Amino acid sequence: MQTLKHYSSLVLLLLFLSCNVGPEPINYGSDSCQFCTMTIVDKVHAAEIVTKKGKVYKFDATECMINFIKDFDTTEIQLYLSNNYTEPEVLIDATKATFLISEQIPSPMGAFLSAFKNKSDAEKFQADKGGQLYTWETLLAKFKA
Repeated sequence: MQTLKHYSSLVLLLLFLSCNVGPEPINYGSDSCQFCTMTIVDKVHAAEIVTKKGKVYKFDATECMINFIKDFDTTEIQLYLSNNYTEPEVLIDATKATFLISEQIPSPMGAFLSAFKNKSDAEKFQADKGGQLYTWETLLAKFKA
């Protein structure tokens, strides 16, 4: 009976852990972009989508993520994540980020699009590099997603 209790607890724990919806680390140099199939190498422009069921889609650039969702049921998406330009490999909530499109900051797919966790950081880079600032909503409108 004791073994059955332990087994039941283990099954419940595994069920709980398998239902955890969250981001996965990007394996730079080996993971491929879900949209364009390029290998993800740029540690300041990568992105991820996590569905409500926990499936993770990885992208080499935020613009690939936006192009991907044009043909995807977005009601299934739990998280939109982009790398924070000022902190390589750190994923941030893209829906709350400030984006800068500046031809002085190249991105993998040529959209010159970078995400910033803090608007003040984006404004500093804009003052130095030029370009236009966007919210998630205005960025989607620009890319007609």
